[in-house]
Amino acid sequence: MSPDSAAAADEAAVAEPRRPADDAAGGVVNAADGGAAGADPAPGADTWRSDPDQDLGEPGAPLSKRSPFLIGFFAGLGLFLAWWLGGLIISIGSVLIQILVALFLAAGLNPAVELFERRGLKRSWAVLTVIVVVVAALALFLVAFVPVISDQVAAITANAPDWLDSLQRNRQIQNFDQRYDVISKVKAYLADGKFASSLFGGVLGIGLAVLGVLANTFVVTVLTLYFLSSLEKTKNALYRLAPASRRGRVSKLGDEIIRGVGGYVSGAFVVALCAGISSLVFLFVVGLGQYAVALAFVVALLDVIPMIGATLGAVIVTAIGFATDPTIGLVCIIFYVVYQQLENYVIYPRVMSRSVDIPGAMTVIAALIGAALLGVVGALLAIPTAAAILLLTREVFVRRQDAR
Repeated sequence: MSPDSAAAADEAAVAEPRRPADDAAGGVVNAADGGAAGADPAPGADTWRSDPDQDLGEPGAPLSKRSPFLIGFFAGLGLFLAWWLGGLIISIGSVLIQILVALFLAAGLNPAVELFERRGLKRSWAVLTVIVVVVAALALFLVAFVPVISDQVAAITANAPDWLDSLQRNRQIQNFDQRYDVISKVKAYLADGKFASSLFGGVLGIGLAVLGVLANTFVVTVLTLYFLSSLEKTKNALYRLAPASRRGRVSKLGDEIIRGVGGYVSGAFVVALCAGISSLVFLFVVGLGQYAVALAFVVALLDVIPMIGATLGAVIVTAIGFATDPTIGLVCIIFYVVYQQLENYVIYPRVMSRSVDIPGAMTVIAALIGAALLGVVGALLAIPTAAAILLLTREVFVRRQDAR
């Protein structure tokens, strides 16, 4: 072959495109040659592909964030997480109720702390003074009143069959008893001595119930004292979660809510104390002194419950008054009708005038909803909660609507 022919062949070989079969064959030979020569493949080369230069197409666009698959997956994941967190909250529901009650009690004792602060005491000394007074009051109640109340409750239980006998003299009750034999069954049930046992599930149940009440009372008391001592720090820490531009307004609204809650709790205590003391004096005067302390305590305890508490206490005292003497029962009816009017229109408005501002209809609705959700505790906490919601509605939502 002439030199010109060889040069033309070389140029044709360079210009002719390489075919896949030639590349594959060449690749094998080159690999073999490279292996024999001990050369490593180039860094970053696709060793898993037979042809690094093969075109497999452009990568597709990433999965859209609005893809039904992604939306459904994350929605299901969020639903599962919410269900799991809801189960955890339900499992610690009793602890959360204790914390909530302790917070309300701390807010109720805070006005007393502020009173001592206005008298010149520092916050720490004012808190210590209130704590000592509360602990001393609880100890005095346990030592002085609990044994008396227990003895009087036992006396009421022992005299209940005799009161039922006196009720049998009424003709209407006699007709009702002849049909259904109610009074004899109640007498037998009370005389059997198993009323409290069956109520709490036996002797072990009574012990567990008493221990549970004492444990809950101790936990709530300790939490109340802790919250009371750190109330200012807790408020400031929560206020700092708000944006700096709105922190001042949030602080004012929060302080107003805490002031309203504290005023309501302390006011409810004052109203209940008035009911208990007036009932105690009345029962000694009317001739029920042997049950006066127990019944006055029941009246004061029930008077804390909104709407129906005072009525329930009056019904209990009046029933015992009728069972003892019909004249005493009539006097009890007159006394409690007069006292409830005095409480509703004189005592309650004066005590609560500076704490909560809530319409009467809203009070009834809030108490019903609170009782349906959390029982007696919900009924107690419903009114200050409703007052706080109304305050936020007036100061945030209504003012924003008026500005438009």
